[in-house]
Amino acid sequence: MEKASHLSVVVDLSPSQWHLSAQATNPYPLSIETFLSHLLAFLNAHIASKHENTLAVFGALPGKSVMLYSSTETLTLPDNAHPLDANSYPPFKTVNTTVLQQITREMETLGELEQEPPCALVSALTKALCYINRITHPTSGANVAEDPTILPDPRILILSVSPDLSSSYIPIMNSIFSAQKLKVTIDVCKVYGPDTVFLQQAAHLTNGSYIYLERRDALLQYLIMSFLSPPSIRKTLAVPTQDKIDFRAACFCHKHIVDIGFVCSVCLSIFCQPVPVCSTCRTKFPLKTLQRLSAARPTPPLANSRASQPLAILNNGAVRSTPHSTNGGTEA
Repeated sequence: MEKASHLSVVVDLSPSQWHLSAQATNPYPLSIETFLSHLLAFLNAHIASKHENTLAVFGALPGKSVMLYSSTETLTLPDNAHPLDANSYPPFKTVNTTVLQQITREMETLGELEQEPPCALVSALTKALCYINRITHPTSGANVAEDPTILPDPRILILSVSPDLSSSYIPIMNSIFSAQKLKVTIDVCKVYGPDTVFLQQAAHLTNGSYIYLERRDALLQYLIMSFLSPPSIRKTLAVPTQDKIDFRAACFCHKHIVDIGFVCSVCLSIFCQPVPVCSTCRTKFPLKTLQRLSAARPTPPLANSRASQPLAILNNGAVRSTPHSTNGGTEA
């Protein structure tokens, strides 16, 4: 018998990025209204796939993250919530109404921002992992599926429109490690903007799929064909996978994404230049080693948004990377 599937969707709701996405100068402009209509159809398809399927939707807003919908919890709705009608399937109506009203309320709360803070995508991802941990490890008083002996097969889908935030490298990597421990698959759909280095790594390290939309007007087709099936069924389907993965990391000193870095042999902290003392574990390095590394420091290659190089780790040495691939190698 096929197990129930749990889907947590993390939606990037950055107002500035969605404004840019809707510009008529784009090859395939996509407004947030059209995006939400496609998203709601996909959520309804997940609910209709199996009666025991569960769903949670999290919104990543500038400076905060919120839960927009949960099929296992009751959220407080505004007083003007529309009642269910006899001409609609109640689960579909509940999802559509709740998600739209929650997003509208959060957007109105933001108001006019003079300077938009970074989108709290990592915060929303962390909340999704905590929610999955709660429903897959239920306590005696937890509200889970009807049959508690059949735990859902969890996965997370991230719909991103914001660029990488280098300062979020460590929190994202911690989230990836947590997802691996919980056996949670992280899928990523890059709706707008350049490829994100960190989300590529998140999808690859959790056996998920990373899709960069070439035709944003076909968003619903991408979602259904690539992300509707649970991980247990994908083994028999030709689900798109990544042929090239950007393994670059962010340095711990300036939070910049680097192609060539220097790694502490004790705590594996990454630095963009040789440092006499590791800022993380306070390990001191020999002066001769620092002089040798500084003298042999190569000129960093030009950055490329769609093609990059992975990072290797050497003891107290410079890191030189080779052309990236899923089986990428390194050389000293």
